[in-house]
Amino acid sequence: MSEHREKLNLSELPHHYDGTVSLAVIGGTGLYDLPHLKPIARLTISTPWGFPSSPITIAETESGFKVAFLARHGQHHDLLPSDVPSRANIAALKSLGTKAIIAFSAVGSLQQEIKPRDFVLPTQVIDRTKGIRPSTFFEKGFVAHAMFGEPFDLELNKLISDSIPAVGFLTGETEDHKPTFHTKDNTNNGEDLTIICMEGPQFSTRAESKLYRTWGGSVINMSVLPEAKLAREAEIAYQMICMSTDYDSWNENEEPVTVETVVGNLKANSANALKVASELVDIISAEFEKNNGFCESLKGSMKYSVSTSPHGVKKELLEKMHYLLPGYWPVK
Repeated sequence: MSEHREKLNLSELPHHYDGTVSLAVIGGTGLYDLPHLKPIARLTISTPWGFPSSPITIAETESGFKVAFLARHGQHHDLLPSDVPSRANIAALKSLGTKAIIAFSAVGSLQQEIKPRDFVLPTQVIDRTKGIRPSTFFEKGFVAHAMFGEPFDLELNKLISDSIPAVGFLTGETEDHKPTFHTKDNTNNGEDLTIICMEGPQFSTRAESKLYRTWGGSVINMSVLPEAKLAREAEIAYQMICMSTDYDSWNENEEPVTVETVVGNLKANSANALKVASELVDIISAEFEKNNGFCESLKGSMKYSVSTSPHGVKKELLEKMHYLLPGYWPVK
């Protein structure tokens, strides 16, 4: 635990912050805070889509760069994947001026070469959720469409891929395995690394797991959607970092995945998650400070995406969307 945490209880932090925060980290299972940073505020933000999963902690690096942290499953991990208020999470971060999100998630591996305790930087997504999660900010009476051919930000993906070595950075080496950071650049033929997003909370059957392998799935989780879709609508650059905990259930040489297996590997992954997060905060903050256009390729992308005639849009819907994208669509 950081010395900052010893001196200051999070509940004693200021409950307001007037500045902007370009970078946010969403912590998944096994990553619940950023103890290497100095916390300066703890915000409870109300959005038109409700409250986020947890209060948002604003922290700063030694150079003064501000980072927002949000726990996806709540402060006490009391939210099922299907119950995560993703619209409120993304809207709250957008209200802080967030331009880029790094999201961590525990995953199951669908490929032999992606071993438990390896990390994966995915490039593509296959949606196997069941339509019970709100996956857009738009609604009846205000129709819009967003491009999603590349579900992760290419600029952010490349920066991370170039910055974290495949082998040697992640710790926890065992006699038969050095944890690997898998990226598109270090796969055979530069192939996409595809994450399957399933509903949960149950894990896959063996038949489902084998099917996903035939589709080219690399890893599987329950959290990347609708998070990535909503970030795209909010014009926020988004990249997930996956932490492998098991071989899902396709590998008949292994016992079907159990909670005990997952928890054991989660604990081992937590230290590496903090190490990766710490490294990326430094790298990304430096990029923001030297490059004014960093992570702004989506800026303005939603402005002309609305199909509904201005005369057919309800005022209350416009006001709701102005929280997310202020000034895009004039209120009549």
